[in-house]
Amino acid sequence: MNTIRFEKEDLEAVVELLKEGNVVAFPTDTVYGLGVIYENEEALEALKEAKGRPENKPIPTMVASLEQIETIAEVDDRARKLVNAFMPGAFTIILKKKDTLPDYITNGFDTVGIRMPDDPFVLEMIEKCEKPLLVTSANLSGEETGVNDEQVLSQLDGRIDAIVLGEAGGKVASTIVDMSKEEINIIRSGPIDEETILNTLK
Repeated sequence: MNTIRFEKEDLEAVVELLKEGNVVAFPTDTVYGLGVIYENEEALEALKEAKGRPENKPIPTMVASLEQIETIAEVDDRARKLVNAFMPGAFTIILKKKDTLPDYITNGFDTVGIRMPDDPFVLEMIEKCEKPLLVTSANLSGEETGVNDEQVLSQLDGRIDAIVLGEAGGKVASTIVDMSKEEINIIRSGPIDEETILNTLK
C-alpha cells in the first residue's frame, strides 16, 4: 500500500478518501489521530488491522457538533451542560448509545465515548464528512503515539491509506467523564478537573 501524503490545504481530497472508507492519519489538538468514517464496518476493520491487532476496547467517536452527538447517544440535560461548557476541547464524555447505533461501533458496549477536538481543521473535516469519525491514536499497538507526521510514518507508512502532514497540539490527554449512569464517574483526570465539572452541573 502506498500511503498518500496530503497537506491541510487538500481538505476536500482527504474528505473524499474518508467517505470512501479509507484509513487516514491527521494531527489533532492532542496527538495524531487515525480515523475512519462512521458506520462503515470494513473501514473500522482496516483501521484495526493498520494498528497491528484488533482493538479490545471501543474506538472513540470524534464529532463536530452537539447535533452529531445527539444522533448517536442519549443526551440528557446534565450531559448537555458539560458538552456546552467543555467542547470543543480536551474532554471526552461517555454516554449511553442510541439503540440505532450498530454494536460493532462500540464493540458490543451499550455506551459510546465522544470527543470534539479543539482544532479547526479536524472540525471542518468532520463537518464535510457529514458523519462522525472513529478515531484512535496513530501508532502501532503498544508503541508510542506520534505527535508529528515523521513519527507516525515511521510506524504506519504503507499500512494506512493517507496522512495529513503536520504536527499535533501535543497537549495533555483529555479528561474522560462517564455520564452513562446516575452517578458521575471521572475515568481519567486531565485539564478539566472534577471540581470544575461538578460546579458546571450545579
